[in-house]
Amino acid sequence: MTDTTDQRIEQLSRRIAVLEAEADIRRIQARYMFLCDTPLPEFGLSGDAERIDAIMDLYTEDAVWEGVGEYYDGQFGKAEGKAAIRAHFERFWSPDREPGLVLNCHYLTSEQIHVSGDTADGQWVHMQPWLFDDGSGLLRSSRLNNAFRKESDGQWKITRTRTENVFVAPLPDRFASDYPSKSVLMKP
Repeated sequence: MTDTTDQRIEQLSRRIAVLEAEADIRRIQARYMFLCDTPLPEFGLSGDAERIDAIMDLYTEDAVWEGVGEYYDGQFGKAEGKAAIRAHFERFWSPDREPGLVLNCHYLTSEQIHVSGDTADGQWVHMQPWLFDDGSGLLRSSRLNNAFRKESDGQWKITRTRTENVFVAPLPDRFASDYPSKSVLMKP
């Protein structure tokens, strides 16, 4: 092979690696959002403890989860490291939460993923309706600016989840009349 052929193969290999990284990151981000939906749509997970375990599998040991900006700073704060992130999610899905969350579904859009070797960042906008057991509801939209790293085992993981409020809008009471009490889509 000539140098030109070798160079082209190397260029193609780098481009393929970037495309594969983007696809992995896209799947990780979508899986994170999927696991955060209520009711839990993942077949085989028996409850919130297993849900949180599955979410934590997506993060590096040194990861950070934070709400930023004038609205989310005080509401979500910052959790550094897997133990703190786990505690954040345990509070979120606490059985004592009032009012109880009966529906939450994440819609992701405006994707941008930038890969640089074994690190990457991604930006998304997401919107989600929240319905509570007291009949109240709200519509929330956020911008996400997340970071990722390819670990030594070749798996991409989340190193930072950063969410900033775009808006929160109350929905009329009993806004939705029909929604599932559990998801059955993923049953084999």
